[in-house]
Amino acid sequence: MFPSSWQSRERNNKNPANGKESAKSFSGGVMTSLGGGDLDGRNLYSRDCEGPFVEKIVHLNQVLDPSRTGREAETLETNLRKHIVGQEEAVQQIVNIYQMHLTGMNPPGRPIGNFLFLGPTGTGKTRIVEATAESMLNNPRAVIKIDCAEFQHSHEIAKLIGSPPGYLGHRETHPLLSQETINQFHTEKVKISFVLFDEIEKASDSLWNLLLGILDKATLTLGDNRKVDFSKAMIFMTSNLGASEMSSLLAPRLGFGLSSSKTIQQGEALDEKITAKINRSGLEAARKKFTPEFMNRLDKIVVFKPLAEGDIRRILDIELRMIQNRIFQSLGERSFVFTVTEASKNFLLQEGVDLKYGARHLKRALERLIVQPMSNLMATEQVIAGDWLRIDHEEDQKQLIFLKEAEGMSINAMAHITDQSIVHLANAISASAGAFEAVRVPAARTTRRG
Repeated sequence: MFPSSWQSRERNNKNPANGKESAKSFSGGVMTSLGGGDLDGRNLYSRDCEGPFVEKIVHLNQVLDPSRTGREAETLETNLRKHIVGQEEAVQQIVNIYQMHLTGMNPPGRPIGNFLFLGPTGTGKTRIVEATAESMLNNPRAVIKIDCAEFQHSHEIAKLIGSPPGYLGHRETHPLLSQETINQFHTEKVKISFVLFDEIEKASDSLWNLLLGILDKATLTLGDNRKVDFSKAMIFMTSNLGASEMSSLLAPRLGFGLSSSKTIQQGEALDEKITAKINRSGLEAARKKFTPEFMNRLDKIVVFKPLAEGDIRRILDIELRMIQNRIFQSLGERSFVFTVTEASKNFLLQEGVDLKYGARHLKRALERLIVQPMSNLMATEQVIAGDWLRIDHEEDQKQLIFLKEAEGMSINAMAHITDQSIVHLANAISASAGAFEAVRVPAARTTRRG
């Protein structure tokens, strides 16, 4: 059955059950082919074998699941889904590229991943980059962000790579894309850089040409001929290209598309046909704007979908939790806690949902209706350390109602009231300030006249 040229470590290893040769693995090193070894097992020899020994191979024919991810990639996916809502494709693409990097299967001599994120404003294109950095480096600001609106003219590229020899400013200015800048957020465990080119469509053609070498060879040559290595970097580019076409698909003025417009305004999810049209419009706009050689160097192009009402409601919960985290981190032992009723959430959604501006309009509504009033309560000492606020709303009212539910609560008690995800933060605050007395918010003058 097997050719006599096979080599192994044992001779005549018989199975007592059926009298046939049993399958045993090679324990003495990696199998090497000395005579043009075929993949089916012919002409294969062990490295240090002596004499002709026959080895039988059992074909398992076991079905594997390539959709499963490792523990680190699964942790990244879980963390991203906590912060990013309604953009499943973008999350999955980042996780897949990160899994390839962990296993060493990404193409050598290239960045870890080259991403182009398209879609309307306020859909989470920049936020997902910050969430990725926060998940891996515990710092959402560990992103080298390049605002491409500052590079609309070709001569402004010198701010990125420095002035060449013979030009004014040579060796006097520090380039923004130096190796020290790229590696500034590296840790002992994670050696990954996150570079974001925000609103790439606003940059000059010179910047696009500059990116060709980075996206393809992971190398950039500075003005003083130094080389910058981007092989351990994830390159993200965001763009609003195709946003007007997408908005026309979602809110047409005439024609049969009016039914889809009502669906979006009612907060229902997009169907497959509308999603396919949105993706197609984004890709067509990108192909019209960028050159073919630029598009060919991108690993993943993801079109972000507009957010439905269910997505906005989940984002509201995330933003409220972030406001509570801001209170704990900035105030420490002077922290207080707040809870929001369902009536208040409905009012915030009514004031903060705008199809044209996405989730950013909701952030502005939260700052105006919650953060600013709470800052006034703090400044006038109506709210002090250990208080529990309940935020409610009554019909036909344009403002929220702030009520004090309790006072004198401990940090841990307040953390358990709000969210279990910030209990560890409360414990850290309590431990670091154990020897210090609670400090009250200093009184401030009010503008109210007696």
